[in-house]
Amino acid sequence: MIKIKTPQEIQIMYEGGKILAEILRKLSETVRPGITTNDLEELARELVLSYGVKPSFLGYDGFPAALCTSVNDEIVHGVPSDRILKDGDLLKLDMGVLHEGFHTDSAITVIVGKVIYTTPPGGVCPQKLISVTKEALRIGISKTKVGNTLGDIGSAIQEYVEGNGFSVVRDLVGHGIGRELHEPPQVMNYGKAGEGEELKSGMVIAIEPMVVTGSWKIKNSKDGFGFVTKDGSMAAHFEHTVAITEKGPFVITG
Repeated sequence: MIKIKTPQEIQIMYEGGKILAEILRKLSETVRPGITTNDLEELARELVLSYGVKPSFLGYDGFPAALCTSVNDEIVHGVPSDRILKDGDLLKLDMGVLHEGFHTDSAITVIVGKVIYTTPPGGVCPQKLISVTKEALRIGISKTKVGNTLGDIGSAIQEYVEGNGFSVVRDLVGHGIGRELHEPPQVMNYGKAGEGEELKSGMVIAIEPMVVTGSWKIKNSKDGFGFVTKDGSMAAHFEHTVAITEKGPFVITG
């Protein structure tokens, strides 16, 4: 059952979302060649403490970290490790925080150091991949209006991504969010306009296009938590928590 939030609850989520956005900004500014993804995890935990929020991911289904760090062909849910970041790595930073009983969830993709143009199969300029994925999120958010459907979101994202020569991952989706990190409904990045659940005022969803340069097929990563592209192609990921209101979409983590 989809849970409708009150204006007061959405305001609480917005307060948490502002904190999450600031944490992700500080993490992205720290990214550089030579540091490890564990270094970013340590900073994420320090920032969570300093802002007085709790990490949503830590311990969720056994996940051992506060931050997801997914590199290159890793799409999402990569566990921070002693892996040293190098020039040209495509790094996805995905994080959630719990503030006054409500979760928010957001993700960004950044290039580490200098852009390297030698990429895996299906590779293209990583800056274009990032640009298309970020724009796909904006387009998806623009469809989060009362009376539209989840299919309107997914079809708009899919059309834009595939029109730019990329693929959207099918087996990983966005989700409702609130008192639980993952709530109904599932928010797919593909589909048909007009189909699926109708959007109502007070719904809050996490929209998160996951875009790859090759095939959309995926497999589990070696750490048992993450997902990687099956063909080794590069992946990008952007995500915002968005409330549907009578006035239009309200980006909580913007």
